[in-house]
Amino acid sequence: MTQDLRRQLIEGRASVPRVGSVIGLATVHPPFTVVDQQGVSVDPVTTYLRHLSISDNRPLTSRSYAYDLLRWFRLLWRLDLPWDKVTEAEAAVLVGWLRTAPNPQRRRNDPTSPPPGSVNLRTGKPYLKAGYAPSTINHALTVVSCFYAFHTHHSRGPLVNPVPDSPARRRALAHHNPMDPPPRFRRARLRQRVPQAEPRAIPDAMWDEFFQAMTCDRDRAAVLLYVSSGSRASELLGVTPDDIDWPRQRFYVVSKGGDQREPVPASPQALVVLAVYLDKAGMPPAHEPVFRTRRGPDRPLTYWAMRRTVQRANDKLGTNWSLHDMRHTAAERMANDPNLTLSQVRVIMRHTDLATTGRYLRTRVEDLFDALQEHYNRPRVERTIAPGYDPEDFKAVFGGS
Repeated sequence: MTQDLRRQLIEGRASVPRVGSVIGLATVHPPFTVVDQQGVSVDPVTTYLRHLSISDNRPLTSRSYAYDLLRWFRLLWRLDLPWDKVTEAEAAVLVGWLRTAPNPQRRRNDPTSPPPGSVNLRTGKPYLKAGYAPSTINHALTVVSCFYAFHTHHSRGPLVNPVPDSPARRRALAHHNPMDPPPRFRRARLRQRVPQAEPRAIPDAMWDEFFQAMTCDRDRAAVLLYVSSGSRASELLGVTPDDIDWPRQRFYVVSKGGDQREPVPASPQALVVLAVYLDKAGMPPAHEPVFRTRRGPDRPLTYWAMRRTVQRANDKLGTNWSLHDMRHTAAERMANDPNLTLSQVRVIMRHTDLATTGRYLRTRVEDLFDALQEHYNRPRVERTIAPGYDPEDFKAVFGGS
């Protein structure tokens, strides 16, 4: 029966009940934990997340790891298997289940929505597929591997980590210089192949209509700051009045994975629109984010509310741009500016690897439309012989008819 259930999970013919949950705690270490269907804390997970928090990982990292471990324990509860008796076979079931199961975060209730995985003809961007992305599956394997490595260090759990490791990857990354291109290595067993998708920036013509689709000064200021600074979505939404350096045309953000504020540039146009928005809406307290809700109680603008603003513009224009595409747009504009070097762009975008910045040095098909039309319509060159030469002599020497 257990083997039949395993095969059904791998083939997508069985599901895993969505029992248990991730809850926030009043403690600092850890800020989150996993509880079972009775609301009881899962002690092995709490112990590991406490270690993760003490090891100077951000609270959002703990939250992300907690959700991956909740998914893993849901599978173990479905198989009626203790967490410390697992093998690589259970890790294989996890991968097979995630490869075939629908992702609940991508469920669409609108029947007129484009099919998952189809391509938007205006932007050239594919819509998300209905299942879990390969990178999500690999992240889940990494979390489970780290969870068991921690407990193995303390003589708990199985003797062998259920997630296979890649010695080639360890050797390749042992002394890797972040300024060099990423090294190549063989994937470990169960790891998924992650395609290297090209970053999708908004072309200038489509950017103009996207900007026109913004309906208020708050949204105009936000998208202008995104596209001129290259800030990530959550970084910009956390900016407070004390973080804005108006004379130097820059503001400070807390970068991804850190707690230090770093300066990022802003265009004069973006700051002008931001000043107009703040003049109308009023300046919030020094410790509060400058972007606020427009309806209901006054509160900071959330990521999901800003994401919904972009979705409304997409619905109007028939596009599928995302908040992160504005960061791609900023990077591509800067990388292809002859007055900026790649090293300078890397500092502005706060990329770890120069190779990441170099991905934006490219020519897009959208930008080549006019040149391609001229190429297609150019008449074919007809070969002629200069006056004074006998065509028969040319045939005798060079051949042809």
